[in-house]
Parts: sequence; structure tokens; C-alpha cells
Amino acid sequence: MAADSKRPTIIDFVNANTAKYADSTFLREKVDGVWTETSFTTTRERGRRLAAGFMALGLGKGDKVALISEGRNEWIFCELGILHAGAVNVPLSFKLESDQDLLFRINHSDSRFVIASESQISKVRRVIDRCPEVEKVIVIDDIDLQDNEMHLKDIYAMGDEFLKDRSAELEERIASVGPDDYANISYTSGTTADPKGILLTHRNYTANVEQCRSVVKIDEGWTMLIILPLDHCFAHVAGFYVMMSYGGSIATVPGGKNAVTMLKNIPIAINEVRPEVMLSVPALSRSFRKSFETAIRKKGPTVEKLYEIGLKNAIAYNREYYNAGRPWWKLWWRKPIKSVLDKLVFSKIREGFGGRLKFFVGGGALLDIELQRYFCAIGMPIFQGYGLSEATPVICANSMGHARFGSSGRIVQPLDLKICDEEGNSLPVGETGEIVIRGENVMAGYWKNPESTAKTIVDGWLHTGDRGYLCKEDPRYLYVTGRFKSLLISSDGEKYSPEGFEDSLADGSKYIEASVLYNNQSPYTVVLVVPNKPALADAVQKQGLDPQSVEGRKAQLQILQGEVDSYRPGGRHAGLFPEKWLPAAIIVCDTPFTEQNGMLNTTAKMVRGKVEKFYADRIEYAMTPEGKQLFNDRNLKSLE
Repeated sequence: MAADSKRPTIIDFVNANTAKYADSTFLREKVDGVWTETSFTTTRERGRRLAAGFMALGLGKGDKVALISEGRNEWIFCELGILHAGAVNVPLSFKLESDQDLLFRINHSDSRFVIASESQISKVRRVIDRCPEVEKVIVIDDIDLQDNEMHLKDIYAMGDEFLKDRSAELEERIASVGPDDYANISYTSGTTADPKGILLTHRNYTANVEQCRSVVKIDEGWTMLIILPLDHCFAHVAGFYVMMSYGGSIATVPGGKNAVTMLKNIPIAINEVRPEVMLSVPALSRSFRKSFETAIRKKGPTVEKLYEIGLKNAIAYNREYYNAGRPWWKLWWRKPIKSVLDKLVFSKIREGFGGRLKFFVGGGALLDIELQRYFCAIGMPIFQGYGLSEATPVICANSMGHARFGSSGRIVQPLDLKICDEEGNSLPVGETGEIVIRGENVMAGYWKNPESTAKTIVDGWLHTGDRGYLCKEDPRYLYVTGRFKSLLISSDGEKYSPEGFEDSLADGSKYIEASVLYNNQSPYTVVLVVPNKPALADAVQKQGLDPQSVEGRKAQLQILQGEVDSYRPGGRHAGLFPEKWLPAAIIVCDTPFTEQNGMLNTTAKMVRGKVEKFYADRIEYAMTPEGKQLFNDRNLKSLE
């Protein structure tokens, strides 16, 4: 099949960019304590060698290969090998811990082979006897093998041998791959039912790269540090393929034996790689902010005061970003203050963060507007984007010179987007409804699930299940307000999206790590809060109280109540959110939200249904006169 320049496959895309940037560095990886560099040419050739090896092993066109590994060069080589062989990659999250979760995905995808890194092979070994379709497990690292396993290095050797006499077969296979062939089956988290396998084609990927380039500009030679898992569509496309299209390079955070080790490696990698661009999700952004502010407090009260003045001034000057410094006759005096304090304080923060970061690309969930203001103020803006895996995934994004705080950015082009009411009718600009899109980035459907496919894609239009509206002043910008499934419903039937309040409460308080609003036609709204126990303990100790005493715990509860009350009339955040939806009762969580307990997904996004189920008895109790009281026994016990 001849290459279609207007609808290229991923293979066409890789070939074109390799020809353009041949010897430039594409991949950076830390091996044995040293950062190594791999060129575009070598990256492609490693993929071709693996493709030949997979074909020698018997991998046919359209066959599925499950890949479970932390982000690293071999992950990318394996994906390219699978795709060059005309097969389908089934990327699995290395954060999967449940045997059932892994088993379902391997079997449901009909994977013939499984590729696993050393850190993940134990998971595969626990379930492989229950995977009848799997013919061989391929281990990336050089470790002792068990039955039916082989090393990836042996696949390379088989590929080299295959290419000696049968290179024409590889070229024939490559030529047979078309833009509508499946490239990837990306599984949803499956928080409420069995996960759905999202079918993404070669053209889905290349189309979304083209669309991303319409709103985001990357300079040739820039490096992106990828923190997020490569199995996640956001990192896969916005990271790997977009950077390839611009002649940039990507670096991956060194893995470890567990997620904790990897988290510890992030700040090290940032300072060693010194990236110009990073991908982020709200949970990471909050973590970065808290680490910055902890470091500032350690510098003493003078630096802390300068920091606070600088933030306030920069936020006032920046306004909504697109109108920064305007009107000049009102804000001109803030600019020199901003410049001086940036040099004195914020430049030091940036230097401690590698010193070269131009911006973050934010995704995974909605980012609180105050957090957007914060990072822009310190000179490392986070540009909020929006998308979903079913859209491969990017639908819109803010960018340098083109951003509006609170929005999810400009809609990528070409893409049809409309806002619809519950009957599917298009709504005028400015009115809120469901976000519905049509374009070449829309998935082919859900693997083995025609019913869900038919509900989600109607007449070629993808119904996202997300609420939003188009900006009246500039309809190129989309504002996403939340998921339909997360809406609060009052006793009179009125609906409200809680994400804004939840994010604002967690981002704006050093005493609250996370929060969830709940109202399901209940008499009033309650809020579940995960407390920052060290910060609370420190605060009450300064009051001369023992944090573990009854009085000390009551004082901590009063602090949490004060944070919630700051959104009421007279508070510092008054008017930000409708008063009727502010919580009348507080539930102090004794178990934090984590990926391990299922209350966070693999991008650290809160899974509302799991939280509500886990704390169902506490929610029920909060609806009683006793449970509505702040100093109830369960709240007090949660602070022990």
C-alpha cells in the first residue's frame, strides 16, 4: 500500500521525521548513572530490528502485543517494533497491581505476546497460566527466565538474522500498513465496570499530532521530561509523537523497584535533564507548589514575605494571561516590582527546577485557576489542555501567547466541536452543555464492545460526557466545567459541578491534601477532606496544644472548618462558588486517596465513585444531626 501523504501512518510519520532530524538526539535515558543519547535514526532502526524479530517469532499483521513497563527507551523501541510489524500495541499501566486487572486486559485484548520489564515481570508471572492466548513472554531486562519466557535481546538477534535474507518481507509488511489499521488498544481505568479497550488507529495518532501543532509550538532541540506513564494517551501523544514532530527530544524518569523510588527520582531527573517542557497533571502540580513553598519557608521570614508580595503583585499584573499588564495606565507600576521580585525570589525557584523550563503542558484533569495563576506568577506557566483517550487525546490547549486562565485552551484544528443539550441539539456560544466532537482523531470504537461504541459515537460525533461552553469573546477557546457523572444533585433537582470548589480547597489550603463534595438529592452538601496532619499538628502546637489531646484535635477541626468557611460571605474566597452548594458538614478522612486503594487513577486523578463507596458509611453518618456536628467522635478519631 502506497503511503498517503495526507493520511500518514505512524510509520510514515517516523520515517519523515527521521529523514529530517536524522542524527539529532531523540531519546535521553539514564543508564548506570549516566544519561545516554539516542538519535532519531537509531530509534527507528531499533524499531525495525524488533519488527523483524517479532515477525521471525510469528507475529502477524493485526496481532496484539501487551506491553507493561515503566517509561524507558525500550518501551518506545518495542512500540515501534510492534507497529512496523503491522501489529497492535496494548500498553498496560505499570501501576496495575490487581491480578484481575492485568488478567482482564491481556485476555480481553487477545494478546499473543506479552512484553514486560524486570520491575513488572512478577505481575505477569502471577497470571500467565490463566492467559491461554499468550504464546510467549518477552522480558526486556537481562534476568533469569522461567518457562515460556525469552529476553528482548534475543528478539533483536532474531531480527538481525531475519533481515539478512528476508528484509523484503519486512518492507512488504510495512507497506501493507494503512492509516485505518489499528495501532493501539488503550484501556480505560474501569472504575465502575470492566475497562473498555479504546481502539486507536495509525491515522488517529498522526491526525492528533497535526492538530496539536495547530495550538502548541515547540522549538527544535528542546527536551521534554516525561513523568507520566507512556501507556497513558496524554504522555504517548503530547509527549513522544509531538516532540518527534518538532525535532525535540524526550527524557524519561529513571524507574525503580516501586512507585516511591520513581517519585524520588523526579526532582533528580529535573535538575539533571533541565528540560524546557514537562507534562503535568494537577496532583503533580500541587506537589511541586508545596515543595517550593516548603523551601521558601526554610529561607526565613524575610524571604517568605518577599515571596508573598511577589506572588500577589505578579498575579495582579498577569490578570487572565491574555490581558496581562492591561490596561497599562492602571498596572504599569506593577511591572518593575514584578521584575525585581522575580529576580530576587522566583528566579531561584526556577533555577532549583532545572533553570530552563519554559512551560508545563497540563492535562489529566481540570487544573484549578488559582494554581494556573501561581505557576504563571513564578515564571513557569502551566498551560491547561483538555482531551480524552477516545480523542487520542488532545481536543484543546492553551499555549505561550495564547492562553486564558480558567479555559482549557484553543480548540485544535482541524476539528469540529459543538456544545449540545440533553436532546443533542446544538447550543449557542456561551451556554453550557455536553462537549461533542468530530474529527480524524476520534477513536475507531471500543474493542469488542459495539454497544458502548454506539452510545459514544453517534453519526460520527464523539459524545465526551464532559460539560463545557465556548468563550463568548473568543469562541476558539473552550471552558470545561466538569463531568456529567460528577454532578451534584440537590433535593430540588438542581445540578452543580463540584470540581472547581474541590480543587480550590485543596490547592489553596496547606491543611487539606484533597477534598470531595457530595450531594445526591440530600438535604445538604458534605465535604470529605484528607487532612495534612503534619501541618495541622504544627499549627496547634504553636497554640500550645498537644495535637493528640482532645482539645488539640478539636483545634485542628476548627482549622479545617475555617478553611471551608473562607468561601462563605466575609471570607477571603467569598463569592467564588454559589453559597447553596458550600458544605454544611465536614468528614475528616482517616484513609488518604491513593492509587493502591483505587481512589486515585494512574494519573493521580480522584475516582469519585470509589471515594464515595469507600466512605459510604461516613457520608450516611454526616446526614444525621450527630454526624453534622464538627466535633463528632468519628472526626476526632480520624485525627488520632
